[in-house]
Amino acid sequence: MLKQVILVRKDLKLPKGKMAAQCAHASVSAVLKSDQKMVQKWKSEGMAKIVLYVENEKELLKFEKEARKARIKCALITDAGRTTVAPGTVTCLGIGPDDEEEIDAITGDLKLI
Repeated sequence: MLKQVILVRKDLKLPKGKMAAQCAHASVSAVLKSDQKMVQKWKSEGMAKIVLYVENEKELLKFEKEARKARIKCALITDAGRTTVAPGTVTCLGIGPDDEEEIDAITGDLKLI
């Protein structure tokens, strides 16, 4: 099975609407970077997505590094700063779609939002 994981910074305390928009940016951006055969398989399986919290930017960047080391496509999202946060604030990370076990090996200990 394939899935996608989106990691969101807990320390930013984003309003629900802002968090949803940032997660959408992360999901779409990661899909656009992914192998299209993988995307089609993921689509046929129901496009599973899980949204998880990380504590802060440092932890988010650690997970980005681990995903890249595992050769899993990912997309780091930096906000333009037009509403809630300052320009250039790193808000979230989209990982995958990719093999569920490979993603879980990296993010399996994180908590659901």
